[in-house]
Amino acid sequence: MRVAILLEDLVEDVEFIYPYFRFKEEGFVVDVIAPQIKTYKGKKGCSFASKKSIKDVDPEDYDILFIPGGYAPDRLRRYPEILNFVRRMHELNKIIGAVCHGPWVLISAHIIKGKKITGYFAIKDDIINAGAAYTGKPVEKDGNIITGTDPEALSALIKEIIKEARKKTL
Repeated sequence: MRVAILLEDLVEDVEFIYPYFRFKEEGFVVDVIAPQIKTYKGKKGCSFASKKSIKDVDPEDYDILFIPGGYAPDRLRRYPEILNFVRRMHELNKIIGAVCHGPWVLISAHIIKGKKITGYFAIKDDIINAGAAYTGKPVEKDGNIITGTDPEALSALIKEIIKEARKKTL
């Protein structure tokens, strides 16, 4: 299994670190993908390096896309290449996970209309205005999209993503 984790400045540190290491613990290959290959700063001050630029990756090469929260999603959704990557992952029915403010990227990629989505309560109106049903549940799965509310939901969210990934390999 190959996982793409999106990165930008002001990512919620734990929402990047926890999934990164949990996917690695499962034996998945994890690529950190960002608008540029460089070091990014998290909200809490950690530094994270991207190893690949969005311009150099192909959605066909990945099984899972994960979008951490914080304010990084607001930055990520400004890049057409990021949104094209997300849309293509969705078209290919790949697993897409997003936590906290991560659904902002899904909104801008126009892939949540008619879906059940959760996320940080502050983006509830954004989710609804994008045509999705906001559930407010800690974790919500609708088709290939799995979303979580906040850092407290990370454990259950990543478990659900891993469970779905294992189903696809059977």
